[in-house]
Amino acid sequence: MAVPGLAPISELYVSSESAQKLKHEAGAMPSWDLSPRQLCDLELLMNGGFHPLKGFLTEADYDGVVESMRLADGSLWPMPITLDVPEEFAAKVEPGQDIALRDAEGVILAILSVTDKWIPDKVREAEKVFGADDLAHPAVNYLHNRAGKVYLGGPVTGIQQPVHYDFKARRDTPNELRAYFRKVGWTKVVAFQTRNPLHRAHQELTFRAAREAQANLLIHPVVGMTKPGDVDHFTRVRCYEAVLDKYPAATTHMSLLNLAMRMAGPREAVWHGLIRRNHGVTHFIVGRDHAGPGKNSQGKDFYGPYDAQELFKQHQAEIGVTMVDFKHMVYVQEKAQYFPANEVPEGCTVLDISGTELRRRLREGLEIPEWFSFPEVVQQLRRTSPPRDKQGFTVFFTGLSGSGKSTIANALMVKLMEMGGRPVTLLDGDVVRKHLSSELGFSKEHRDLNIKRIGYVASEITKNGGIAICAPIAPYTATRRAVREMIEAFGAFVEVHVATSVEECERRDRKGLYKLAREGKIKEFTGISDPYEVPEKPELRVETEGTDVDACAHQVILKLESMGLIRA
Repeated sequence: MAVPGLAPISELYVSSESAQKLKHEAGAMPSWDLSPRQLCDLELLMNGGFHPLKGFLTEADYDGVVESMRLADGSLWPMPITLDVPEEFAAKVEPGQDIALRDAEGVILAILSVTDKWIPDKVREAEKVFGADDLAHPAVNYLHNRAGKVYLGGPVTGIQQPVHYDFKARRDTPNELRAYFRKVGWTKVVAFQTRNPLHRAHQELTFRAAREAQANLLIHPVVGMTKPGDVDHFTRVRCYEAVLDKYPAATTHMSLLNLAMRMAGPREAVWHGLIRRNHGVTHFIVGRDHAGPGKNSQGKDFYGPYDAQELFKQHQAEIGVTMVDFKHMVYVQEKAQYFPANEVPEGCTVLDISGTELRRRLREGLEIPEWFSFPEVVQQLRRTSPPRDKQGFTVFFTGLSGSGKSTIANALMVKLMEMGGRPVTLLDGDVVRKHLSSELGFSKEHRDLNIKRIGYVASEITKNGGIAICAPIAPYTATRRAVREMIEAFGAFVEVHVATSVEECERRDRKGLYKLAREGKIKEFTGISDPYEVPEKPELRVETEGTDVDACAHQVILKLESMGLIRA
């Protein structure tokens, strides 16, 4: 007998014969290379994970989703799934045209038949979808600083799925999961969404959820894009695999979901529910502060702890998935077991380790108790997160031309090399211009590109355990933030603002650049005809006027010691 709700879901792929024909025809179409986020979105569009969507949202669908979480036909859908492109590309495309969608290697995955092209109101999108137009929210920052200005919408014809070389046996499409549930006769399945490693509290929470719903358990972690600073998915999946044998094999299954999260709290919870319904799930665990991005610019949480649960409850019947809500789980010392925080017996001692505290213990090589996590998980985390004084990091000097950045950076490099232990690379502005960016001019766009190249090289040095010292002018906040995010995925980013005044920089100007800028002979010169956006919260601000270079470099060394990046 067929299990209700587990019939195959419609996909957007065409037959292999049609795919071959389309691949041939695509040679004459405009091509768009998908960003990592767009690639995740396209995969879930094509395999039915985003059912009932048939492609990237049209303008009418987008407006409905932003305003009221509904597509133009009235269907519940809380998240804009849009193909954002820059104006230059959009200028080459008109509604009625087809474009080839390709991965980073140029492999064609799908055809988009463009029906709509428009410039969205991104402030409205930020406020409606994410609750605030606040750049501290990673998705709002993405919207304003990384996404293209123009949106293209229309149906997608799937040619082939993106290739994944990692954890192939753990990746299931919605139809593969539905077929698995049919095969093993699971009629009730509770899904657990996670973007973090599994610790003992998570295990307890999932056991209780499955018991309460009298359901089988699907551990369904996200391995697409999560929040900057999260543990990478390779480490996380190794952690999941290390603890899978703690779960009863007959009633537990693990599958990886290639989703690009938006960290949109309440709306994200509803979205996750719809995606899980498409995967054949009947119940879904919505935790405290589900998919919350952390603190806003004022230092407050973006969403209330139970906002996501409340919004999910309102739409539960329409989602078609029953919510299992779980409070925060804490360890009770006297009972030697986990309890929901609101059910702790009176007078008992509660032990808990926050994510921040866990990262501190990993960073400083401190003990992580067995009541908190499994030794197998800790072992995997320690492999990826050695103590901080063994990790790579980047020191990023920013300041006006002539402020003393390069001189201090050179002194710092020598001091760090004297200490030894890690390779040190200086990426000075002039040297990088010569070797990495010789073809670039000094327009805002070219200067940004130069800084991003420096950031990319520094991130690779950091990832591989070295120390990168950068000393560009880097006048723009958004570009510095983009570089910070690139580097913080792999190690610490230490921004040092060399806060020398324009007057002092002009006085020191050996190359006569300020004079030429004042005479209008150098256009867009930082500090004269182009702004320098002063960093608001650098890790360190150094005043060079009246302070010698050695003392300035020593201030940086003391800062690195206080952050645990070098040993005192």
